[in-house]
Amino acid sequence: MSILAKDVWIVVAAFNEAARIGKTVSSLSSNGWNIVVVDDGSRDKTKEIASNANAVVLTHLINRGQGAAIQTGMDFALKQNAKAIVTFDADGQHQSSDVVTILKCLSESGVDIVLGSRFLGSAIGIPFHRRWLLHLAVRFTRLTTGLRVTDTHNGLRAMTANAATKLALREDRMAHASEILHSVSSLKLSYMEHPVTIYYHRETLAKGQKTRDAWSVLTRLVISRLFA
Repeated sequence: MSILAKDVWIVVAAFNEAARIGKTVSSLSSNGWNIVVVDDGSRDKTKEIASNANAVVLTHLINRGQGAAIQTGMDFALKQNAKAIVTFDADGQHQSSDVVTILKCLSESGVDIVLGSRFLGSAIGIPFHRRWLLHLAVRFTRLTTGLRVTDTHNGLRAMTANAATKLALREDRMAHASEILHSVSSLKLSYMEHPVTIYYHRETLAKGQKTRDAWSVLTRLVISRLFA
């Protein structure tokens, strides 16, 4: 499947990312892709800055969570006849150069979804406790889905339009990443992992998901699988 830049939509969920969203959008727009930023109830100038950087901006009036924002962005991209959809974090941890390689992988492999993996690539500056918790999540996902993945909560992924139409995220917040993998398994979507680089910065670690929140997500997933 050949994918032209004009047929690619990058979905960026953003909440109070005024300090970083302009640079994030600019790094992506130079490649000719379409970019939709879902402003998830921000109280700063995220919306204005993203719009000035020439992204399409959709707005949630209240903060619903990253999962809900991604679903909003995917629905919009599908209505624009996207052939491929990429999810990309707003906080500067992901690299636009990795989008090029995962789209190439999606095009050449013929799979439904390509999952970015920091553990096949690089996780620069990752705290030890975060690495340990992510490895625990990998073990849980392998046990409950049978997917031989190495990274379960990486926000950088590319999928075909056909795959995107089959995903219906019900987890509004951070648990959506695990929900996507469970959907890949239950829907029998074909997948590959691809190495990507994630940079951890002091600012994004302070703003991002706290360890206690990650434990809450993991606990919720365990309970949901036990009583599904």
